[in-house]
Amino acid sequence: MNNQHQKWLYLILLSLVWGSSFILMKKALIGLTPVQLGALRVLIAGVFLLLIGFKSLKEIKKKHYKYIVLTALLGTFFPVFLFAFAVQGIDSSITSILNSLTPFNTFIVGALGFGFTFKKQQLVGIVIGLIGTVLLILKGADLNPDQNYWFSILVVIASIGYAFNVNIVKKHLYDISALSIVTGNFLLLVIPAFIVLLCTDFFSTFEYTETKLTSLGFITILAILGTGVAKVLYNKMVHLASPIFASSVTYLIPIVAVFWGLLDGERLSLTQLFAGVIILFGVFLVNKKK
Repeated sequence: MNNQHQKWLYLILLSLVWGSSFILMKKALIGLTPVQLGALRVLIAGVFLLLIGFKSLKEIKKKHYKYIVLTALLGTFFPVFLFAFAVQGIDSSITSILNSLTPFNTFIVGALGFGFTFKKQQLVGIVIGLIGTVLLILKGADLNPDQNYWFSILVVIASIGYAFNVNIVKKHLYDISALSIVTGNFLLLVIPAFIVLLCTDFFSTFEYTETKLTSLGFITILAILGTGVAKVLYNKMVHLASPIFASSVTYLIPIVAVFWGLLDGERLSLTQLFAGVIILFGVFLVNKKK
């Protein structure tokens, strides 16, 4: 298989895996609390990544570790808990669409905190995306009065964390491989995640019921495929394709997630779908080359 075919294969696989992660979180929360879900996701993914990437840790020098700590916290640790609580409060399909704000926040954080410049087209895209976000949240609150759409703020905060993570990697960790960065992140997070899980009384209260074991199965799939394998595939795709092509996975993730949400009985109005299209159009403008 040539490079052209490989990059498209990776794009499709990543879209399916990351697009399915939201419904997996929703199903895992049936038998787990959001805190347990977040801690288990970090622990399981950490063990997997340390097994496949331990040798890459030798690339990390002393000067890198303060940035490894920041990317670990902002790009992984806090977001996994924020998304777990968000999916508990609002539909998984809505959460996936709101996650598309990450490219906007990446440019905003990059311009304000890291000295990167805006293009007029990107600023227009950000404004369009924000309009779509407001419309999506307001319409969702009307359509699902039993859901607390204040949980949408958690997704926005998580996407800001991702934005800082990307900019820190771009500016301060450009000289080491992506696998070493990810493995270094989880090397630092495994113990804190274990402590958090310990504080939830998970080990003393976990019951081996069908519901609990099914939830544990969903979180294992999410951690290994959605975090471990997906990060490796993404790194390979970045090596084969341009950053613009790699970022196009952002457009496909909500499509997969919305499909799973509808199959699971989630309600999504035409107005919300239109708002999602507006957000994705904004993302397209932000990433589009002239």
